[in-house]
Amino acid sequence: MSRTDGDPFFDALPEGFRAGEDLGAPGDFPFTRGVYRTMYRGRRWTMRQYAGFGTAEETNARYHFLLNRGTTGLSVAFDLPTQMGYDSDAPMAAGEVGRAGVAIDTLADMRALLRGIDLGAVSCSMTINATAPVLLALYTAVADETGVPRDRLRGTVQNDILKEYVARGTYIYPVRPSLRLVSDLMAFCAAELPRWNTISVSGYHIREAGSTAAQEVAFTLANGVEYVRHALARGIELEDFAPRVSFFFAAHNDLLEEVAKFRAARRVWARLMRERFGASDRSCRLRFHTQTGGSTLTAQQPLNNVVRVTVQALAGVLGGTQSLHTNGYDEALALPGAQAAALALRTQQILAEESGVADWADPLGGSFLVEHLTGRIEKEALATMARIEEMGGSSGAIDFMREEIHRAAYRHQLEVEAGTRVVVGVNRYESDDAHEPPSGPDFRELEARQAAALAAFRTGRDVVAVGRGLSAIRQTAAGDDNLLPAMVAAVKDGVTLGEISDTLRAVWGTYDNPR
Repeated sequence: MSRTDGDPFFDALPEGFRAGEDLGAPGDFPFTRGVYRTMYRGRRWTMRQYAGFGTAEETNARYHFLLNRGTTGLSVAFDLPTQMGYDSDAPMAAGEVGRAGVAIDTLADMRALLRGIDLGAVSCSMTINATAPVLLALYTAVADETGVPRDRLRGTVQNDILKEYVARGTYIYPVRPSLRLVSDLMAFCAAELPRWNTISVSGYHIREAGSTAAQEVAFTLANGVEYVRHALARGIELEDFAPRVSFFFAAHNDLLEEVAKFRAARRVWARLMRERFGASDRSCRLRFHTQTGGSTLTAQQPLNNVVRVTVQALAGVLGGTQSLHTNGYDEALALPGAQAAALALRTQQILAEESGVADWADPLGGSFLVEHLTGRIEKEALATMARIEEMGGSSGAIDFMREEIHRAAYRHQLEVEAGTRVVVGVNRYESDDAHEPPSGPDFRELEARQAAALAAFRTGRDVVAVGRGLSAIRQTAAGDDNLLPAMVAAVKDGVTLGEISDTLRAVWGTYDNPR
């Protein structure tokens, strides 16, 4: 097939492009074809299942259920009070305890969450941002108690506060001290937890809020650049933290566009890191986790979601993801049931063991269509990133990014309502079958139990040690030293997540959303 001048299909391809000849090999800069030469022939992607069910004990039971069925990494969903820095008995937590994930207030809760799990053998991903340093402090404290050396701990904290201002909303403090917490965590891990991914720069929530694929790449990588700059400004050596920066993307239904999106993101990041920061190849690799798109799931005909999740998971694998979470088919109705969670995991295992796609690195590389889409997304993303740079970087472009996401989401919704974008079972091929959500826990009873456990924990504390821990956090927050060592010491002395967060609120204030 020869290139045709003037055909827009080929606009994104370089002159003289020869499919399969100009792409380089997987594992070679700029990593368009994957970050490792052998990809899944050398090591499968990590199979994670996101779980958080009210209490730490219930969530721990689900982890053991999944581990016994072959999952290879844990992924923690936290409830809204935990994400926002409130203990479960705080007035602001009323009605939200345990609903969106697990409630973690204390070191006792973290012990229960991880009971019976070898932290030196299993990696753990925690989807947490504003309170990421506190949750990592609790995790580290449990590892210390159980004798697992810190240099053996593997996992990720999301720790991506910029996208909270842009797309999700679980922020607490103003932008500047929030970025200080991000870089404090990065510096702490560089010194103490060298195998831990200190930040997972998240496009997932940007996409779930309504962005396009190209916007997801642009906004995510612009945020990544901002974090690199702040870490360097804090005096952290680039090669001490950059290799542990990871990313988190959504996988939606347009299979080939999603594959191209992942390839374009790798290429853009690699070139940015080399050209702007002089990074080594190791620090130019964009490693990422993928989650199938929660916003694409439908409450109507929920079994259709099995097919959607399979297509999306295939996009992640064909695009070269390093780890993958597959949603349960019933998640548009409620927290996933055990059967749905098991089927979601089996979906990954069938892709890995039966489909053959894991036997090849970048199997779609060289396809004219895939290369066209990769180039198109790269071009659009770079143009958007240039606009963000003109605004002073991501922290100065929050309103711009938020508005662009709203516009894209609005266009998408109009297309669905007009029927020009088909959603099977929603605006085409509908049926009258009703699907009742599965019964969930009694959240009032759960909230009362969590509050009672918290009261008992407080009763057994050394109040002098608690006061000393909070005083150390207050003084450190008012200065420039790293907050993580003070947080680890404080949680070991019985200080709660809410008490740490309230102390920081008193020092720094809170973010006032201008909209």
